[in-house]
Amino acid sequence: MKTDSIEHHPTDSEFTVYDCEIHLKFRLIEEKHTLLDRDRLLEILLDALSYGADEYLEPMQSKVNVQEVSEVEASPQMRRQLIRLRNSNDLI
Repeated sequence: MKTDSIEHHPTDSEFTVYDCEIHLKFRLIEEKHTLLDRDRLLEILLDALSYGADEYLEPMQSKVNVQEVSEVEASPQMRRQLIRLRNSNDLI
């Protein structure tokens, strides 16, 4: 008797795993010392982008690539979170 339990079968879930790649180029007016803190740099830049273009931010170029990947390519932590989301009663 053959079983298919080892093979990966796509699910009809609303959740899946994506590889996301973003390339951004913009000009930003900010205090000099703010961008020297490398631990907060990404957070500061994402906050600035989330507010959108204004007199302090000038978008110059953006490129976004998103590709769905097999969940077996995700880390064990992400797979566990995906299972939690799929099993959540709050989302039904």
